[in-house]
Amino acid sequence: MNRIGKFYKVSFDRFNKDFSGLFPDFTSDEIKEIYDNLVLPTRATQGSAGYDFHSPVAFELKPDETVSIPTGIRVKMNNGWLLAIFPRSGLGFKFRMQLNNTVGIIDSDYYYSDNEGHIFIKFTNATNENKTISIKSGDGIAQGIFLPFGITEDDSCEEKRNGGFGSTDK
Repeated sequence: MNRIGKFYKVSFDRFNKDFSGLFPDFTSDEIKEIYDNLVLPTRATQGSAGYDFHSPVAFELKPDETVSIPTGIRVKMNNGWLLAIFPRSGLGFKFRMQLNNTVGIIDSDYYYSDNEGHIFIKFTNATNENKTISIKSGDGIAQGIFLPFGITEDDSCEEKRNGGFGSTDK
């Protein structure tokens, strides 16, 4: 196996800013407790390709509702690799829970962004069976799979990243 990356928490200040912006009803003390209980992604078995991301907070998604989850996680990885984020298979199969961008792509240089490379996961309950999804704090919500990538022989990109969504096309 190639050992190409490592998961870390973002700083508490970063998590507090991002989390409170999306979940304003939580107090600073509650956010600190959530941060202290963050679980770094892990594989469930030796044969698992995916690293399970756990929800830092309980939430419920009714049909057609959307939620953005600040995971509190960042990942440092070798150049030439990416982390692809997918919904947990069971949530997609049982409830049709989907990532809004279909597959999240975390680039190796995202770790160094001003936002500390904070990974957010945005879900929609796309059920056509009128099912509500209930997630408890600590439940697995997504899986990340490390993948190698290549570049063209004549690639000459020298741009540096600073930011997340949409930052590389500016």
